[in-house]
Amino acid sequence: MKAAVVFTGSGPILILTTYASFGSPDFIEKLDAKGLNKFIAYEVPVDLVKKKYGQHFDVIMKDVKQDDDLRVLDYNGHRVFHNFSFKDLGIPYQHE
Repeated sequence: MKAAVVFTGSGPILILTTYASFGSPDFIEKLDAKGLNKFIAYEVPVDLVKKKYGQHFDVIMKDVKQDDDLRVLDYNGHRVFHNFSFKDLGIPYQHE
């Protein structure tokens, strides 16, 4: 399981995914299906996400399939941006 802050044209969102890589063609296809065809994704520690989102994280996790899935945990860009320090963000993955 991976978590990522994904910066899009309308602001950051927080996602959970079982895809091994943010560059996976299937992952990119999933985001494209949601209208996100240009983005910058930063991996964030799943434990940190769980700590910050608590019960909401658990509810979303119950909905994530074992393989090749993606769920938006938080689409409130203001909250996502302020919940994570820049030092929490991993190496960026860019897709255009």
